[in-house]
Amino acid sequence: MLHDLNDYPENAELACDIAIVGGGAAGITLARHLAGHGVEVCVVESGGRDFDAATQDLAAGPDRGDPYYALVDARLRFLGGTTNIWGGRCARLEAIDLETRPWVPLSGWPLTLDELEPWYAQAASDFALPESAAAASGWEDDNAARHGLESDFVTRCWHFDNERERFNAARMGDLFGAGDVRIVLHANVTRIGVAAEANRVEALELASLEGRRARLVARHYVLAAGGIENARLLLASDDVEAAGVGNHHDQVGRCFMEHPHARAGRLEPRAGFDLWAAFQRRHGVDGNEIAAVLLPAPALQREAGILNTAFTFKLQRDSAHGVALHKRLYNDLKHQLAPTRANRALWHRYRDLRRFIQHRVRRRVESVRFARGTRRVNVMVRAEQAPNPASRVRLAGERDALGMPRAALEWRLSELDKRTVAVMVERLAARLAARGIGQLEPAAWLREPGTAWPVDATVGNHAIGGYHHMGTTRMSEAPERGVVDRDCRVHGYANLFVAGSSVFPTASWANPTLTIVALAHRLGDHLLARKGGATP
Repeated sequence: MLHDLNDYPENAELACDIAIVGGGAAGITLARHLAGHGVEVCVVESGGRDFDAATQDLAAGPDRGDPYYALVDARLRFLGGTTNIWGGRCARLEAIDLETRPWVPLSGWPLTLDELEPWYAQAASDFALPESAAAASGWEDDNAARHGLESDFVTRCWHFDNERERFNAARMGDLFGAGDVRIVLHANVTRIGVAAEANRVEALELASLEGRRARLVARHYVLAAGGIENARLLLASDDVEAAGVGNHHDQVGRCFMEHPHARAGRLEPRAGFDLWAAFQRRHGVDGNEIAAVLLPAPALQREAGILNTAFTFKLQRDSAHGVALHKRLYNDLKHQLAPTRANRALWHRYRDLRRFIQHRVRRRVESVRFARGTRRVNVMVRAEQAPNPASRVRLAGERDALGMPRAALEWRLSELDKRTVAVMVERLAARLAARGIGQLEPAAWLREPGTAWPVDATVGNHAIGGYHHMGTTRMSEAPERGVVDRDCRVHGYANLFVAGSSVFPTASWANPTLTIVALAHRLGDHLLARKGGATP
């Protein structure tokens, strides 16, 4: 059932068994998992069926750390969330990503990869990925071995979900028609009301931009509003716990992680074309598109004390020439035009055209450019960021239109993040030279002191990072090290849970959406096991 908070009477009280805050990939997956199982579910979504500028402004806030995207553009606030404009890259975590790595501070998940396997299979099905993707081997490739790099590197794959706006309102007819699921639009949580004992949530206070207010009472509550907004809601609800809900150990908002992007180096002219063809281009396999990525082998990670950062290979003209005119125009338009339905349709058509070119003509065109020396192979970084308590979300002094403190982001990169890239470049250069493939020239920024990464517009459409917000409500065995336990329940609270990539203890190299959906299914089963009783 689809509702709008503005249609309810003033100060209405809504009741359900499970309240979900946020209608993005995590919240919608969780609602679908719970539907038809004898529980009443209510999803409250800040926005409406599509983009609205006034609602989007609620995401604005200051950046006070390393250079980052404007927060107002970093997450979309309407049904489907940022998946309405995502690139469809699906990847799964590696076993080492979940392990405690002594060289990576605060590493270690209270889960193993084996425990996530059934949920990855379900997530792969949700994205209509081929049956082979349900197994770990479906994400592996032998490119590293074929190029003689296997002693230090391994190859993994992205699978691509090419369904447009899979979680958008246009594809939510199943939930709109479900008798046990209620979706309430324009419903912003302004306060998490907790018991005086600070051990359970009693209600959520809701408000719309039009001034309508209501109260939502449930047995269990799930925050699924993203890495910045989840932390903001917990920190801002400070009337019982002065530091915010679940923040007794000052962990809420800490260890914000991204996947930083950069150029790691470039190969000498007329070298590396086969590497680009193997690693950058998408290939059709089993009815699905895949693309390969180069990772440091677990043995190299342990030996050198580095992170699980990914390298790809990209054919580009000299970066000193700046961004090509057509790409500059595209990026300018993309950031100047609001993500309305019509503008998103233009973006989708552009993606379709790029895929056509990628499959049909690009290799032939690029081989000519490469032979003429107008294109060189660059090594591109999609990095894992180490957990860093100084990289965090706080509350800003300014307030939004609903009177809520805005979120302030202090993104901070560390020495380990940068050293990882330098070590990988050194090892890759040695392997490429030994194989006679070419000379790899490291990027100048790797030799500069400090932890800063360059913001280089020639890197690609996402010059800073992947728009991946991880951490801030980390999963941990002990409350002193994180915010939620292995079941995503906030430490010390009987009925408050968190869904989404904010619970990730470490970031891996992998795009987070597949794991977000897998964890949402896992949380759904956990909540169903606890359901019992009737609606309050």
